[in-house]
Amino acid sequence: MTEQTQARPAGGARPRLFVYNRGFLSQRRLRRILQLCGYDLRLGLPRPERGDMVAVWGNSPTARRGRAIASRRGVPVVTVEDAFLRSLHPGRAGEPPAGLLIDHAGAHFDPSAPSDLETLLARAPLDDTVLLNRARAAIARMQEAHLSKYSAFDPEAPVPPPGYVLVIDQTRDDASIRASGADRARFLEMLVHAQEENPGARILIKTHPETAARFRPGHYRPEDAGGRVALLSETVSPWALLDGAIAVYTVSSQMGFEAILAGHRPRVFGRPFYAGWGLTQDEEPLPRRSRKLTRAQLFAAAMILYPSWYDPFRDRLCELEVVLDNLEAQARAWRQDRRGWVASGMRLWKRAPLQRMFGGQRRVIFSDDPARAERSGRPRMVWAGRAGPGHEGAVRVEDGFLRSRGLGAALVPPLSLVTDDLGIYYDPSRPSRLEELIARRERLRPDQRARAERLIGLLRDAGLSKYNTGAGAPALPPGHKLLVPGQVEDDASILAGAGAVRTNLALLRAARAARPNAVIIYKPHPDVEAGLRDGAIAAEGLADVIAANADPAALLEQVQEVWTITSLMGFEALLRRIPVTTLGAPFYAGWGLTSDLGEIPARRRARPELAGLVHAALIDYPRYLDPVTGQPCPVEVVAERLAGGAIPRPGPFNRALSKLQGLLASRAYLWR
Repeated sequence: MTEQTQARPAGGARPRLFVYNRGFLSQRRLRRILQLCGYDLRLGLPRPERGDMVAVWGNSPTARRGRAIASRRGVPVVTVEDAFLRSLHPGRAGEPPAGLLIDHAGAHFDPSAPSDLETLLARAPLDDTVLLNRARAAIARMQEAHLSKYSAFDPEAPVPPPGYVLVIDQTRDDASIRASGADRARFLEMLVHAQEENPGARILIKTHPETAARFRPGHYRPEDAGGRVALLSETVSPWALLDGAIAVYTVSSQMGFEAILAGHRPRVFGRPFYAGWGLTQDEEPLPRRSRKLTRAQLFAAAMILYPSWYDPFRDRLCELEVVLDNLEAQARAWRQDRRGWVASGMRLWKRAPLQRMFGGQRRVIFSDDPARAERSGRPRMVWAGRAGPGHEGAVRVEDGFLRSRGLGAALVPPLSLVTDDLGIYYDPSRPSRLEELIARRERLRPDQRARAERLIGLLRDAGLSKYNTGAGAPALPPGHKLLVPGQVEDDASILAGAGAVRTNLALLRAARAARPNAVIIYKPHPDVEAGLRDGAIAAEGLADVIAANADPAALLEQVQEVWTITSLMGFEALLRRIPVTTLGAPFYAGWGLTSDLGEIPARRRARPELAGLVHAALIDYPRYLDPVTGQPCPVEVVAERLAGGAIPRPGPFNRALSKLQGLLASRAYLWR
């Protein structure tokens, strides 16, 4: 059995799967995953001679109906459940799952008979080095990004001081509780054991997220607390909570599984799928589970081999790593936006894109009135170039480095934006969040390096750049070709990050003086070529070729060197392993990857490899919005949309305003 196919029936024909639960038909995501797994969902009565099966949802009330029909008709039962890494919010909040558990033998939570998962854990080899490395990397990613079954929580939310014993509550009448034969008395017994076995220690009862959201009651009540026992109903990161625990007690909660991944050996009072493999202290051992597993082996079976994962951006089954990419992006957006924003310094045309990017939880309030922002209780954001003395504490916002197919100055909406709570990437006078991220990525895990290198390959192969404009590249003469990208001379990155050389003409002169025999190609900035920004120069005499209206990626494929003040084309050259000389202090300078002639902040001491710089600048720092689904997404989705041309055109208002800008180019202050 292999990943993504182990739960699916063999044979070429699509097996007919009969369902008697409305959710199988009304929930689009559920239906789609089953279809992609090869099932043909049907209503009516199954026929054994056709190889039909009946699908039931776990041990839900309707499952009895399906099992009864399957028994009478003599056909197998397929049990379907949510995967262990489900979504931001519980299913009862209406959010679709990231994957399904499709089991032909039983239910993973029911120990009365072995499930497909138990068979995997008991018999699968689980010693493949590649598989186990994937498992270890995924565990590290879940911990770093604070991803759990439900991930709608603030990782920074305070948890009690460390040193407590963690007792995990579960929802009443949960199927895993019934399957383990547990009830409130069992939970109270567990609480007694926690106190007796940890004399003097604080006991913390963690309320289930669905109980905290008032969907279903739990087993513990307020009267069960008192003395050294306390209830914790606040929504906090399970990983932060497990980090401070000295012992963990559970009946069958998935948090017990996460406790194992966090390094605990939880005390288990039920018979969940993760018990009995030598990683738990079991109150009710299952004799048939005698194999000893490592954490990585348990994770590999339960999270990589067993589930059927789904990628909504590409509408296909996928591997766990893609689900982690997607959930990281969605969780980051929810966590940043959950309190809403008050946005200042935002031009009128930018407001709709900003609303799409940041208004998914609560609509953004656009106001330049600090008093209104304070009254709202919301965090503040400001367009970085318009931040002033009245914006202390506001998050700076700017375009991302993989922005769009078209110019921002032409009012093309961005697909990526960066948010920075420390400074902003183009201003070297103060630390930025990007600098902190680059330093953090000085050492990469193998999976992080592999992801960054795959992204570099995708960008290079697709010829992607920040704006993705231009019409190819001119034929260039032979010789050592040096590219000088022009910049907007009143751009914020020049005003904040340039040194002695601050103009395009001075940059060209410096490059010619340093490389008198080189073939110098000058590429005017597209905003300048469009007549929308300052920076036009007479480059003849200094440049051998003026690459007007050229595609930046196509030019970079033909040159051997780049000289720049702070242009992003320097970063794009690094992606193509082209030597770069900087005369200012762009974000990518000072890390040992460029030749720097400008003044670089002394605080940039880390020496990341190129993959580390790319991981920080393109994966960690920006936020991306999928132009097709309108949802937060990882960078790879935006790169694929740009490469495939799946980018909606700007609306008629933006197109008309852009044309008006061209007519009024000399009065750019009206819109900038």
